[in-house]
Amino acid sequence: MSAEIYRDAWGVPHLRADSVRELARAQGRVTARDRAWQLEVERRRADGTSAALLGVDALPWDRFVRRARVDDTARRCFADLSAKDPETADWVQAYVGGVNEGLAETTLPLGTPGRWEPWTPLGVWLATHILFAGFPAKLWREQAVRHLGEEAVGLFAIDGPGTSGSNGWLVSGERTATGQAVIAGDPHRFIEDPGVYQQIHLSCPEFDVVGLAVPGVPGIAHFGHTGTVAWAITNAMADYQDLYSEKLRRTGAGVEALDPDGSWRRAARHTETVEVAGEEPAEVEIIETARGPVIAGGPEGLDDGSEGSDDGTPLALSLRTPPRVTGDLGFGTLLPLLRARRVADIDRAFDHWAEPVNVVQAADTEGGLLHRVAGRVPVRSTANRTRIVPAWEAGHEWTGWHEMPYGELTDGAAVMANQRGPAAPLGVEFAPPHRANRIAALLAEKEKWTAADMPAIHMDTHLASAAPLLDHLAALEDLSPEAAEVRDTLLGWNRHMDAGSPGAALYSAVRGAVVRRLAAHPAFAALTTAPAYPEVLLPWLGLVPRIGYALEHLLRAEELYGVDRPAEVRAAVEEVAVGNPVKTWGETHRLFPWRALPDPSYDEPGLSGDHDCVLCTSAVPGLTDLAARGPAARYVWDLARREDSRWVVPFGASGVPGSPHHRDQLPLWLGGDLVPVVTDFEQLSKESDV
Repeated sequence: MSAEIYRDAWGVPHLRADSVRELARAQGRVTARDRAWQLEVERRRADGTSAALLGVDALPWDRFVRRARVDDTARRCFADLSAKDPETADWVQAYVGGVNEGLAETTLPLGTPGRWEPWTPLGVWLATHILFAGFPAKLWREQAVRHLGEEAVGLFAIDGPGTSGSNGWLVSGERTATGQAVIAGDPHRFIEDPGVYQQIHLSCPEFDVVGLAVPGVPGIAHFGHTGTVAWAITNAMADYQDLYSEKLRRTGAGVEALDPDGSWRRAARHTETVEVAGEEPAEVEIIETARGPVIAGGPEGLDDGSEGSDDGTPLALSLRTPPRVTGDLGFGTLLPLLRARRVADIDRAFDHWAEPVNVVQAADTEGGLLHRVAGRVPVRSTANRTRIVPAWEAGHEWTGWHEMPYGELTDGAAVMANQRGPAAPLGVEFAPPHRANRIAALLAEKEKWTAADMPAIHMDTHLASAAPLLDHLAALEDLSPEAAEVRDTLLGWNRHMDAGSPGAALYSAVRGAVVRRLAAHPAFAALTTAPAYPEVLLPWLGLVPRIGYALEHLLRAEELYGVDRPAEVRAAVEEVAVGNPVKTWGETHRLFPWRALPDPSYDEPGLSGDHDCVLCTSAVPGLTDLAARGPAARYVWDLARREDSRWVVPFGASGVPGSPHHRDQLPLWLGGDLVPVVTDFEQLSKESDV
């Protein structure tokens, strides 16, 4: 046969084929075998048919992706790919053919899986990343500025609850025991079962690559090792999606939108029907202006009529994104990445990257190093980047594309953890510097590093953002004896969010009480009710999460809208002192993954870490200690010996319930251990020919 499937001890698929095309077909087929249910859900997420499978709870997402034209954009991008890069288009089609072959052999819990189209992988990529840049933060800024003033933008400037991030660090050969570079890190995403990353090994006469693939997308886009060069990415936190406020009106012929020249231009309009399991179908009106698809509201305004222009004309919101504008999703990068032999090849490949905008780190066995931003960011006014802008006013057009900046290594290392770095000119809100600073400090503690040393950095739990609240606690006097004991305990705490730590649990209890008290203060009353935006955008508008993630800024600000912060902190400590706080952080800080089907056998494990720890297991302070987001994988790429590389995912290589490899990596993931990367086919077990 022209392709073979092997497995290692952890069930990771290792594929060997006679050609690039046959290898893509084998990757699609093995992914369907291992992740059939996941592929069905991802396909439906991409084309807006998930409610037909998952029920009414999935309807808001289907409405959003239909209105955002995700499937139509995927079709456009595939047509562009076919015209400009037929080899990559044929490679994608080979993958899709393998998926369909694998799905034809599969029976799912809720019926027969649907057929994949040539553009489906592009739709999966778009649906996975459309909220990645956090454009809904502009909705929050609009509300915050309206009710609190311009200074609110800085006070609440922190990555929101739906924004994905990563840790990544590159240590050059001058800082390692082998003399060759090491790259390590962990992408932070919503944790799903099965996981959003797939460990895989792809081998053919042209290349031999191990890495983390996105199920439903061919190749290895984000994290890979070809033997002579390795690469990894983190979210650059760039702003490359715009929201426009639109004036729309209905006419006998359809819908028109007001353009900057004062004329009314015909907008594209049609309706679509969304099937809903167990419910009546829902109709969705699809409108697209010259700026982009309308994702909220319509000619009649938002659903509650709360948004209107100064002249009383109801408003709607359109979304402008690079792939919708250019018809290019950057899939032309994928094959060159697999064929890369050195850093220069990686650099050229990422010149064609579109979205999401990432910081790329790469190293090769010849000593080459790379630290750059990759993606497509439009040139436009500053207002576009920070707020919703009026579509009918001039000055908000896109006028070109930014050149992607490069970064440098400091003391033989480069660290990215979504903080301000080489992408600073391209973004607005970045993650606090705590994770990046902590990784850099840990790397400075040792002169020579090995790949085996890196998991200790992955698992570090120091919480630098605790300082402002602890400073407030230190200033408190005349507390009740019980509250004074809470204060003294926290002032002696080591600031590590370990699952077994009573101090971490106590800190979280006080922090949550402070957040809730601030959110209930009359100064923020106007922000407690969000406008009638689509449900999928509302997490960015929640007042409690916004205060929880920005707490250190709010506690350190010179003045906070008249809020007596010492009094609020005092009341929070007294509240916790008379309650019954949990004994350890891990009792409430537990892993809460998304899954399409209920699993009564799953027991939520306790977690170490927190939002600003290197071990970034994100709870929502003041709302829940459960962590739905965290390291979706961990990796260590060794350029000295690829077989000394390591990796792990939260659950396992298989998405099939009952499989021995469904959750066999979970104990390792929880404990900070990694699985060996196997590259020698002689050490593997052959499963089948395909």
